[in-house]
Amino acid sequence: MQLSALLEGIEILACTADKTLEVTGVCYDSRKIQPGELFVAVTGFAADGHKFIPMAAAKGALAVLCEREPEENVPYIKVASTRHALAVVSANWFGRPADNMCMIGVTGTNGKTTSTYLLKSILEQTLGAKVGLIGTIQNMIGDTAIETERTTPESYELQQLFAQMYAAGCTHVIMEVSSHALVLNRVDTVQFKVGVFTNLTEDHLDFHKTMEEYCRAKAMLFTRCETGVVNLDDAYCEKITKDAACRLLTYGVKDTHAQLRAENLELQASGVAFDVCRAGERIRAALAIPGSFSVYNALGVIGAALALGLPLEKITLALAKSSGVKGRAEVVPTPGKDYTVLIDYSHTPDSLENILRTVRGFCRGRLIAVFGCGGDRDRLKRPIMGEAAGRLADLSIVTSDNPRTEKPMDIIDDIVAGMQDAPHPYRVIENRVEAIEWALAHAQPDDVIVLCGKGHETYQEVNHVKHHMDEREIVAAYLERER
Repeated sequence: MQLSALLEGIEILACTADKTLEVTGVCYDSRKIQPGELFVAVTGFAADGHKFIPMAAAKGALAVLCEREPEENVPYIKVASTRHALAVVSANWFGRPADNMCMIGVTGTNGKTTSTYLLKSILEQTLGAKVGLIGTIQNMIGDTAIETERTTPESYELQQLFAQMYAAGCTHVIMEVSSHALVLNRVDTVQFKVGVFTNLTEDHLDFHKTMEEYCRAKAMLFTRCETGVVNLDDAYCEKITKDAACRLLTYGVKDTHAQLRAENLELQASGVAFDVCRAGERIRAALAIPGSFSVYNALGVIGAALALGLPLEKITLALAKSSGVKGRAEVVPTPGKDYTVLIDYSHTPDSLENILRTVRGFCRGRLIAVFGCGGDRDRLKRPIMGEAAGRLADLSIVTSDNPRTEKPMDIIDDIVAGMQDAPHPYRVIENRVEAIEWALAHAQPDDVIVLCGKGHETYQEVNHVKHHMDEREIVAAYLERER
């Protein structure tokens, strides 16, 4: 591709490179640069890509895309933001594949993953569509799963994934759009047909610093979509939509002004059922995932499908046939035992409270919560989660959950600081395997043990190393030894 075509859509501040030259690729990692490629010097949090311009030049970079004029004698294109420029050149390099597919983005603190999977199922059932999915658990091209490291990949990898999806025949792409991705320009070139806002609760304040900044990041999605489907019951909804440049479809359970409402709710251990009401239309809907939060997830998904032009009756029929998501209120087999074990990716105060309230609604014995908090992340949420568990669970077992570079007991101390006035007892067992086994050993008839925080994850991250640890395997191994 000619350099001029690669740079199309970018505001150039200064340029010494010959735009007629043929570029062999795009790279933002100087260690991977190949001769003839354009090197994009991205300013990161750990390192500044401008420091690696000499390495890129030495390895044969055709030119450098940068924010500061290089000291080295190397052809360069100067721009205001290399993060934004990387998104544009990546889209250009792969032929702007997102322009050829229906793009749907889901943002919010909780419910993103479940919402994307439910919507994928609905589109497959109602349209027979081949759907791409990008999210926390994995990326998918139709039925083919691809492992993922980030909720939303870097812009180059994202465009590469779009290209793979389009080449494979995908007509729709549903993606979780993280606040990091919005702030760091990863989705800058993507125009969404529909954007969905689930909710906003405390998370990622290690990055955004304040809830206001976190909210502003999420709101960016609604400046780049045609229709925004938003949770009117959420306290941040007004701020999320304040600068929205799209048509809005509101949903809710409590707010009577919501355009899409759920009424006559039935919450059971097997799932939820409710009436979907919109402009005089009413139809019964059901979803086989328990919890009042499932009603909100369902409403957001129904709203997105309606925005895509699908009829409500077909949407609700498909929703009823949709199954749950791994690590979201997932029932773990416990053959021969008279207690229940659930795994849930409840790693924020709101999600922890949601799952515990859900289980409280059908638990006939004790509710036992096994949970921790991740290291190198928002410390402010730790005592809040401790308080929620101490208040809602009959017994809490505080343990380790991805301590990363922090000492596990330092994290645990932050958690239990919020449990000092808790009405229910707690126990500290630092080793997560031992904590789970202790809960199983002390379970009584009709108890429900909720393993919170890991969800779909099958590892424990310590000092940048991911050690295999699948809670399903831990439970199965314990029960096998008990036989």
